[in-house]
Amino acid sequence: MEETAKKFRSTLERYINYRGIDIILTLKDGTVIELDKNRRLDGEFVIKNGQFGIEATIELREIQKAEFFAA
Repeated sequence: MEETAKKFRSTLERYINYRGIDIILTLKDGTVIELDKNRRLDGEFVIKNGQFGIEATIELREIQKAEFFAA
């Protein structure tokens, strides 16, 4: 299981750094979050920045699924 988590983190980190990729995260509680271009990975958290600062902080272990789309 730990190997899968490392691969997921590595893949997510790679795509977070590509600004031409849209990312939609589905959390374990069913919440869907669309990450725009203003995002970053900080340790074990995905940070979604908005016009007035941080809009969301998502812990990696709470993510059930990530979908990647070319913009």
